[in-house]
Amino acid sequence: MGTLTKIFGDPYKKDVKKIKPVVEEINRLYEELDSLPQEAFPQKTNEFKQRIAEARNMVRDEMQGKPEEDIEKEERKVENEVLKEILPEAFALVKQVCKRLLGKIWDVRGIPTEWDMIPYDVQLIGAVVLHRGKITEMATGEGKTLVATMPLYLNSLTGRGVHLVTVNDYLAARDSEWMGEIFRTLGVSVGCILNDMNTEERREMYACDITYGTNNEFGFDYLRDNMSVRPEDQVQRGHNYAIVDEVDSVLIDEARTPLIISGPVSVSTQMYDQLKPRVERTVKAQVSLVSRIIMDAEKLLEEEKDYEAGILILQAYRGAPKNKRLMKLLNEQGIKKLMHGVENNYIRDKRMQEIDEELYFTIDEKRHIADLTEKGRQDMAPDNPDMFILPDLTEEIHNIESDESMSVEEKERKKGELQALYSQRSEQNHNISQLLRAYSLFEKDVEYVVQDKKVLIVDEFTGRLMPGRRYSDGLHQAIEAKENVKIERESQTLATITLQNYFRLYNKLAGMTGTAVTEASEFFEIYKLDCNAIPTNEPVARTNYQDQIYRTKREKYNAVIEEIEEMISAGRPVLVGTISVDVSETLSRMMKRKGIKHWVLNAKQHQREAEIVANAGRAGTVTIATNMAGRGTDIKLVHIVGTERHESRRIDLQLRGRCARQGDPGSSKFFLCLEDDLMRLFGSDRIAGIMDRLGAKEGEVIRHSMITRSIERAQKKVEAHNFSIRKHLLEYDDVMNKQREVIYNLRNAALRGSNLKDDILRMVDEFTEDKIDEYTEAGTYPEEWNWEELKHDFLRVMLLNINIPEEEKQAIKPEELEEKLKTAAHAIYSKKEEVLGSELMRQLERFAILKVIDEKWKDQLYELDQVKEGVNLRAYGQKDPLIEYKKESFDLFQSMLAGINENVLTFIFKARFEAPERPQEQVPQSVTLSHESATGLGYQQPPEMQEAARAGKRQPVRVGKKIGRNEPCPCGSGKKYKKCHGMGQVS
Repeated sequence: MGTLTKIFGDPYKKDVKKIKPVVEEINRLYEELDSLPQEAFPQKTNEFKQRIAEARNMVRDEMQGKPEEDIEKEERKVENEVLKEILPEAFALVKQVCKRLLGKIWDVRGIPTEWDMIPYDVQLIGAVVLHRGKITEMATGEGKTLVATMPLYLNSLTGRGVHLVTVNDYLAARDSEWMGEIFRTLGVSVGCILNDMNTEERREMYACDITYGTNNEFGFDYLRDNMSVRPEDQVQRGHNYAIVDEVDSVLIDEARTPLIISGPVSVSTQMYDQLKPRVERTVKAQVSLVSRIIMDAEKLLEEEKDYEAGILILQAYRGAPKNKRLMKLLNEQGIKKLMHGVENNYIRDKRMQEIDEELYFTIDEKRHIADLTEKGRQDMAPDNPDMFILPDLTEEIHNIESDESMSVEEKERKKGELQALYSQRSEQNHNISQLLRAYSLFEKDVEYVVQDKKVLIVDEFTGRLMPGRRYSDGLHQAIEAKENVKIERESQTLATITLQNYFRLYNKLAGMTGTAVTEASEFFEIYKLDCNAIPTNEPVARTNYQDQIYRTKREKYNAVIEEIEEMISAGRPVLVGTISVDVSETLSRMMKRKGIKHWVLNAKQHQREAEIVANAGRAGTVTIATNMAGRGTDIKLVHIVGTERHESRRIDLQLRGRCARQGDPGSSKFFLCLEDDLMRLFGSDRIAGIMDRLGAKEGEVIRHSMITRSIERAQKKVEAHNFSIRKHLLEYDDVMNKQREVIYNLRNAALRGSNLKDDILRMVDEFTEDKIDEYTEAGTYPEEWNWEELKHDFLRVMLLNINIPEEEKQAIKPEELEEKLKTAAHAIYSKKEEVLGSELMRQLERFAILKVIDEKWKDQLYELDQVKEGVNLRAYGQKDPLIEYKKESFDLFQSMLAGINENVLTFIFKARFEAPERPQEQVPQSVTLSHESATGLGYQQPPEMQEAARAGKRQPVRVGKKIGRNEPCPCGSGKKYKKCHGMGQVS
């Protein structure tokens, strides 16, 4: 890249240069607006809106009679042309408002805040880039929040609504209040979506010209809208234009896993409570075994039997890679190289099973997997050797069907028992696997904390607690069992979408962050978004010192404490960045012993965040904080101490960016060791070799450019791995996305259609045509047709009894029979409508279509989950899992669509219709919202976490005892129910 830049020049600088004439025009108009009275600002807004409306109307007039889709497309094209024309004046108007607001004070999250900002030229450049639907990379502290106001205002003039997406509720509320004064001065409405809002409040917020909210709230509202049973329960009004703040966090880090709305399964099958004692016993046995293996290895090393020792060290590493004694041993000179040499030999000779057979289970940290060995299975179930053997369903069912000694009833019973056995053992094995992962790969106060007898996930990117979020696939329940807290019930997916596919719904998307260029290729490949690096307003005056590398964590932490003491002596505030709660508390204990006063900001102290951050920039103040992404707060004049490199370079850059803003001085230094997860898993072989050659002794620091490059290579390796996960997820979700679009379009047509009778009669005709094709083969005689099945299907679905005299059957043609059946079915339908009345019949049609679509889509999602789980095994048969998934999902979808039509007809023709006093709430109360954690695992929100959100919402209709038609009406009128409130409710 460096060579190309020298030849062709920096592309970002070229883009910025092209925008400068636009900035000059904005500033010229800004000066002219000095004389405009403030009360005229809303009038200017109305003039802009009028220009856009006139251009739109002209398109409609010229394209009368053309398809609505084509008209809409041309309208948007013309709107963008007008926006381009008025951009300089609109941006100048926003800048002028900022000038008029100087010195004014208003409440922002309850704190009186004085306005002191007017956009710099670099901010105007960033605003132009955002309007053009690109990503702006602006250094931390360059005022991205203000930059967004200009394109938000400009694009809101179309009247289609614009969204500003932030990473948490606090920032959404803060920014909407802080920047809201600009919009209100201009006569533009601004709203904010928060987690605890009900449907009515959400609809009101989305109706505003500009709406702030989090990625999760926008995504879940989209899913809920497509589960609603009334048009008025839908809150969003399309996806016009969105700016995503911290775009790399939202579209990269959190996009590894989907948003999910789920509901409880009808029957709970989890066995974590019963299986926990067995797993715990096996885990303890492994801990003791590994300790003995390490002791034996140390003795062999003393005896200079290095290779034999290497075998045992590899065995210990396979069984407990995080064992502290093992980690210390691996940091000794030449030991890691010895272990990997042994490993390569065993892999080459295909003898790795010999290493593993002495262990109870093996752990693969990189792939996040824990696998039982044969020894582990015997230890866990000595009295039940068949517990881990799944029956071969295909073979066993064939054997049952082939056994002529069994009756049909016996065969069905045997098949049922076989299915039950298969399900039980599958669930057992899955529960054991998740418990092993919980004990071996998930550490308390690192990946999660336990508070108020609940397991709460810690966001690895922001260090914040995520209350109510749950790891998916039973892992959260396994951790609950491990921590002896209540095990919540499992759930089933009702609606799901990835963040990638949600944000691709927008007609225009833009983003802003301090760190985007490192992921530029992914932004373009997935979202077709270009990146622009915007220069800082003042030159950056931060000194980034070279990384300091030690062998062990103990040495590293001691060096960190010395660095802090040195900074305190110099009167400089220090921010210490950690990647887990555990490390922040370890450093806190060390500082207390040294008498160093400090603040701790982590997932356990998040409620004191504002107070801690407010004091962080004072002279001599020490603040320990987990990741600072998305804090949205300025900390000035600071020395940054990083205690570990994150797996993503962007997170390290975000930490560094907390100091030296707007030309302020600052510095940063990272302290690393070979025991850090990144170094241990992805880069320490080479680094350990370099340290061996340099002869680093205990407590001695190493600073070397080769090591720094090796660390960057390790980070790139992890970033590439994470990108492959996101791309893989998207490839599978793209298959589902096409199906989701079809289903949601069908559903919305039913939800908003005033008369669905034509659709139902079309279904009747299609059903009839399909059955005639199925049971009356062309070129055969009527007596050869399958009359029994034909009769059975029409009776089952439409209560239509086919009763054709024998003499008429002899001469009838398929097309004549088809016409007869259609006429008869239409007649039954008309009779039903006559009895119910048109209004009730329309309600029945809509309810039937929505209910059946929802049920079938829920089942489809379950089936797709099952296919996705098993399809990867087909790689062993030299088949591409993705292609296999596409084939099976397509077949399932075709089957589902056919099933929808048949089930709708069955529902309507057989329905006993009762009109509720009021429609059901759009989403049942027991649903769960989840956005899987960014580690590639899911989390869900249990029902009790949504109590606040339900306040003031409509409750679902509860069906009580059925009232007989001839019984007295419960209203007290004295009339029979059928003559009073029961009128029109017909069986």
